[in-house]
Amino acid sequence: MPVSAKFTAVVALPGVRLLWPCGDPANNTPMTTTHLLYLHGFRSSPQSAKARQMAAHVAQHHPGVTFWCPQLPPSPREAMTLVAQGVATWPGAAMGVIGSSLGGFYASWVAQHKGCPSVMLNPAVHPARDLARYIGEQTAWHDPAERFYFRPEYIDELRALDTACMPPAAPELAIIAQGDEVLDWREMVARYPKAQQIVQEGGEHALANFSDYLPRVTAFLRLA
Repeated sequence: MPVSAKFTAVVALPGVRLLWPCGDPANNTPMTTTHLLYLHGFRSSPQSAKARQMAAHVAQHHPGVTFWCPQLPPSPREAMTLVAQGVATWPGAAMGVIGSSLGGFYASWVAQHKGCPSVMLNPAVHPARDLARYIGEQTAWHDPAERFYFRPEYIDELRALDTACMPPAAPELAIIAQGDEVLDWREMVARYPKAQQIVQEGGEHALANFSDYLPRVTAFLRLA
C-alpha cells in the first residue's frame, strides 16, 4: 500500500504499517486512562472474542481500570443513550473508548462527546449506507436463537450520529485490516486522516489477531 503524503510510515513490520499524521508522530493523550469503554459491532455482543480479550487483559494487567462493555440495543439512538448515561460520571480526560465495526462508528461519537481518546477496530464509516440492506429480522451473532428487528428508522438514527465532518476531539488510533471482507479498508483509512493508523496486510473483519495489538492499544490509551 503506498503511503499517502498525509502520513509518515513510522515503523515497517512484516505485513503491517504504522502510520502517523505528518508532523504529529507522538501520542498526545494527556492523562492515564482509568475508565475504559468497549463497544461491540452489529449483531455482536460482549461475548465477542475481542471484547473478552480486552476485558481479560485489563483484569490481569490493569486491575485498577474500570472496564465496561455493555450489550447495545439495535436502535443506534437507544444504544448511545445507554452509553451516555453509563459514562456520564466518568472523567472525560481519564477515559478511553474502543469500538469494533459499528462499535467503531459509535466510539467516534463517544469520543466527540467526552473528549476522550478512541481506538477503532475495522470501523464502520458509512453504516447508514451499509446497514440499509439489513432492515428486517436479524439474529444475534453469538446466540442465533436471539432475534431482533432492525427497523427502517435506525438508518436516520445512524445519520444523526455521524461525526465524520468534525475534527477529532482527542487522539485516535485506527487498526485496519486490508483483508476485511465486510468493509472497505480504503474508506476506513480515508475516514480517519488525523488518526494514528495500523494498516495490516490481509487479515479479516473479525481481526482474529487482535491480541497481537493489545500492547499497542494499551500504550496508546495509557491504561493506569
